[in-house]
Amino acid sequence: MAFGLKPARRWQPAFYPFRRESFGRRLLAGIEIMIKGPLFGCRMCGNCLLQETAFICPMECPKGMRNGPCGSVTPDKRCYVDESRKCIWNAIYERAVRTGREKTLLEVLPPVDWSKAGTETWAGVVSQVRKTGTGRFLGSFFLKDTTKKQEIWDSVFKTIRQPEWWMGDPEYHPPSYSDPASELERRLKNGRFVVATEVTPPVGADSQKLRRDIELVKPYVTAINFTDAASGIPRMSASACCKVAAELDAEAVFQIAARDTTRTGLQSVVIGAGQLGIRNILCVSGDSSMAGPLPTSNMNILDLDSVQMLWILRRMRDEGIYLDGRKIKSPPKFFLGAATTPFAMKPELQAIKDQKKVNAGAQFFQTNIVFEPERLDPWLEQLEKRGVLENVYILIGMVPLRSYKAALHLHQKVPGVYLPPKILERMENAGDRAEEEGIQITLETIESIRHKKGINGIHLMTLGWETVVGRIIKESGLDPQSVF
Repeated sequence: MAFGLKPARRWQPAFYPFRRESFGRRLLAGIEIMIKGPLFGCRMCGNCLLQETAFICPMECPKGMRNGPCGSVTPDKRCYVDESRKCIWNAIYERAVRTGREKTLLEVLPPVDWSKAGTETWAGVVSQVRKTGTGRFLGSFFLKDTTKKQEIWDSVFKTIRQPEWWMGDPEYHPPSYSDPASELERRLKNGRFVVATEVTPPVGADSQKLRRDIELVKPYVTAINFTDAASGIPRMSASACCKVAAELDAEAVFQIAARDTTRTGLQSVVIGAGQLGIRNILCVSGDSSMAGPLPTSNMNILDLDSVQMLWILRRMRDEGIYLDGRKIKSPPKFFLGAATTPFAMKPELQAIKDQKKVNAGAQFFQTNIVFEPERLDPWLEQLEKRGVLENVYILIGMVPLRSYKAALHLHQKVPGVYLPPKILERMENAGDRAEEEGIQITLETIESIRHKKGINGIHLMTLGWETVVGRIIKESGLDPQSVF
């Protein structure tokens, strides 16, 4: 690690260009990698973001996350995919805050243009400096007016990192439509405390159990979420499950994981989603394939991260354009959501990532599993401080535990999920009453969060225990039709 600029302390091979480059450009690329490699762990992606990421290269992230961390940072701030590494984005956030560059973290950064991979970036910078004015740019190093200095630097670096096909910014973009896109959105807008749940997609092609489970939970919830190969385990596709739900007059939340999604596939799927009765879309990065069964698929890079997915889908809906700028004659309409893990980072850092998701297009959050409702307060306070709470609805994730073994599995094996010692102890001591104890823990958690400012509902993740939904809703005093 040189000068503290490369916190991952791990060398990764550079990308190679997809076409033959001229000798001059190959020479320049060689010089660039010799300098930026040891300093920043540069992989020559050709889409450099160092200016916006506190001079720590985000391509050191095993997932290739370019807009902030995933929700699975380990408690000691290490990468869950490779625990020998520090979480690069946690390091970026801490350095940015420490050096007064916090605002730069809110800019929605584009995915890699792979036609540039393996090529140098310096010639583009020099060209842009000339357009701005070489004397003007060099003179900016001595300016005391920071606003003027930033304006000059943006004319060079922002022009490069924000191509015309992307044009990301750090601002909030409200939806362009007024009438609710779904029943879930309508109820949230009307101030109702919403109940949502998950029905586990089947591992086979028979949908009979899926249909029974949907019918079982439908009277008690506003919407049913269908995961997209959670934990990297193949199951019936979320889109097929949503189609079955629509046939049964149940409102679905269509989950799309970036892990298995390309930018081309994302746009195609969403254009057709309305034909399947899908009105709610939840964008997640997805668990690494490391969490799934062997053989392990490519873990090197994601084509998109969840923030980029939100940005693309919001522009398709509100601006009626594809990523390449083509106009959409009949834009899709949907209610756009994202996942969040309130305890993954320090509350002030987590709030930055969550604000970025809302700015990019998220209208509702489903949180990861919460067993410590009192710890939500610092996070909610940071969101309120940033003005985020007025622009997003929050559903708190909960799991009714069935056994001590299940609790231990969640705690030790599921990325981003941590159970406090008091919960593990309660489940261990419950013995044969473990299921009943798990239900009581869930009821207590609901009671603790239902009147918190900024909380708009709950999201029950039953992990195949769909029969418990009705009891929890009844005993908690929650009524899907009532208003709190």
